[in-house]
Amino acid sequence: MDNSIATRSRIKFWFLFFLLFVFWYLLVYRVDWFPLSTSRHQVNSAVSLGSDSINETNLHGEDVSVIPHANDVIKHDEKSVYNISSADNDTIEDLEGLQKELEPLLQPQDDERNLGKGLDRKEVDFCKGRYVYVHDLPSRFNDDLLKQCKSLNKWSDMCHYFENDGLGSRLGNPQRLFLGSGWFETHQFSLEVIFHNRIKQYECLTNDSSKAAAIFVPYYSGLDIARFLWDQYNVSVKDSDSRDLVKWLRGKPEWSVMGGKDHFLVAGRITWDFRRAFDEDSGWGNKLMFLPESQNMTMLTIESSPWHRNDFAIPYPTYFHPSNDNEVIQWQNKMRRQKRHALFCFAGAPRPNMEDSIRSEIMEQCNALRRKCRLLECKNDKNKCMKPVHVMKLFQNSIFCLQPSGDSFTRRSTFDSILAGCIPVFFSPGSAYVQYLWHLPKDYTTYSVLIPEDDVKQKKSNIDKILSQIPAKNISAMREEVIKLIPKVIYNDPRSRLKKFQDAFDLTIKGVIDRVETLRKEVREGRNSSTDFDEESSWKYYTFGKTGVHEWDNFFRRTDRY
Repeated sequence: MDNSIATRSRIKFWFLFFLLFVFWYLLVYRVDWFPLSTSRHQVNSAVSLGSDSINETNLHGEDVSVIPHANDVIKHDEKSVYNISSADNDTIEDLEGLQKELEPLLQPQDDERNLGKGLDRKEVDFCKGRYVYVHDLPSRFNDDLLKQCKSLNKWSDMCHYFENDGLGSRLGNPQRLFLGSGWFETHQFSLEVIFHNRIKQYECLTNDSSKAAAIFVPYYSGLDIARFLWDQYNVSVKDSDSRDLVKWLRGKPEWSVMGGKDHFLVAGRITWDFRRAFDEDSGWGNKLMFLPESQNMTMLTIESSPWHRNDFAIPYPTYFHPSNDNEVIQWQNKMRRQKRHALFCFAGAPRPNMEDSIRSEIMEQCNALRRKCRLLECKNDKNKCMKPVHVMKLFQNSIFCLQPSGDSFTRRSTFDSILAGCIPVFFSPGSAYVQYLWHLPKDYTTYSVLIPEDDVKQKKSNIDKILSQIPAKNISAMREEVIKLIPKVIYNDPRSRLKKFQDAFDLTIKGVIDRVETLRKEVREGRNSSTDFDEESSWKYYTFGKTGVHEWDNFFRRTDRY
């Protein structure tokens, strides 16, 4: 009896033991714990991601890498936790408990909260260091001159050139040479009007001059002096407006801050029209550039003086003023596809009364090579050089465009040739290399050819031979560089804005602000870098940063012209 009871007890014990073993085995090896472990891993990832940076887009559409608000990052990844758990809520039923468990880890520290607030988009000033203040000049210095458009030029009515905010009348697309829009009959001396209208749309204008990185003076100095260039006027008449302008500026509180060193002005003619050397009625131009106040301002011209320190060259206006990025890209691609049948070309007229001019030699060489060189002579009443269609057609069909000096160092034609994808050939570094420092590459060999003018005049250089020896791959590379330069040397339509490209206006504003900041630093430190070099060597100092002997010295000998 006792044995029977003992036997049954042992059987029950082993049966219970077997059931416990089976339950333990299923619990450990058969139940899938992976979803829960994945969700926990995601929560941990949310914590670790808090140290990464987030790319945020600024008000101008640029990507700016900023330190994130830690709480924003974690909230984003908490959403990921919810998404995972909702997709697999059979496995995780107590997510609230899990979140409470992790709550101390997800809570932002005080310093993180403050850091995030400090980078609030509303509080970030993207114009800091870029603000421009514009003087509200009496209308006699700008708008009233436009009302006199019929009398600004002795030989022609200038009124239609000031249509469309100074761009001129629309060209359309004659002979399918241009694009359907963006092309205008722009006068080479209209830059003051174009620049003023562009700056009215500048994104960082301010009415608080104390915030300004630079101060603009919208004086149409070129239109002013144009009235008095071709007839003998009294010097007091020629100088009247410019003297009254600087007197007006001296009376403004903005002037006293830096004595005008933070002011800049655009003069839409070459510098020599504002540098009358002597006070006789027969003297050319006025003395704007020589006035003491002007010596402190940054004077922007379409051609600067290599021997003076206060003027800087910016591009002549061309015929192309795009209103959007797509027009720029379309034009660049059109010039890449353009077939060019002439090796080189020249558009211009001889200068028989100028002994040092090489134009006659250039035209002689071109006429001797009719199959290789195309010539567009600028003469008589049917002057085709004044018609955009003829000029641009010539340049678009040529590989190289000759750019000899004319009445002065520079030519508008330089920028028309770049616009046409035609490689410019210079005969003096004064025509571009020491002029447009903010707009053209420092390495001039990447986009142009330099043939010394003395070699041409003395018949030591044959233009055809020099250009024919340039390898085809080099020509292709140079043309591509020229085409890439197009956005940098054009002024887009003042009524619109480019997003992808910086145009000549943008680069000019940057150059001015950088210069003013340097001058402002010198004022704080009690220094004056203008005394570091002889003004006659300005071209060397601004181009190379030093004034020692240079291989180009021969190009900048003073002549009767300057």
